Formats: sequence, structure tokens, C-alpha cells
Amino acid sequence: MQTKLTLRLEEQLIERAKAHAKKRGKSVSQMVADYFSLLDRDDQPETLPPITRSLRGALKGAVVDEDTYREYLEEKYL
Repeated sequence: MQTKLTLRLEEQLIERAKAHAKKRGKSVSQMVADYFSLLDRDDQPETLPPITRSLRGALKGAVVDEDTYREYLEEKYL
């Protein structure tokens, strides 16, 4: 069941949203509904591009700070 929702926004923001929606071939209502549907999804990482998903957790537990990075650069370039 669909129901009406009223949002109070700055006029410029509304115009930008309408222009963006038109470029995408959607209504502003559909864009808002799409966004709201993403808010409570448990599998949000699945919406990431595959390359980003593959890097997730790659540095888990690693100690990476400025000194470590500087040492890496020195070894690589000197």
C-alpha cells in the first residue's frame, strides 16, 4: 500500500532533485523510495562494486601508520 509523505526542503534542492531524476528517467518519489529501501538492508556491502568488495577487510588487524608507509616508500624507491 502506498501512502503520501510530505518533505520540506529548500527550493533549490528540490529543483536539483527533479533534474537528477529526469536524467535518470525516474520520479523524485522513486529515487527517495530507492534510497529508503537501502537504509535497512543487511547486505549493503553487496551493493559495492566487485573490486571494492574484494578489498574489504584486506587490512584487518594490520598496523598501518605514517611511519610504516614511509618505510614502504623508502624501500620501494630508494
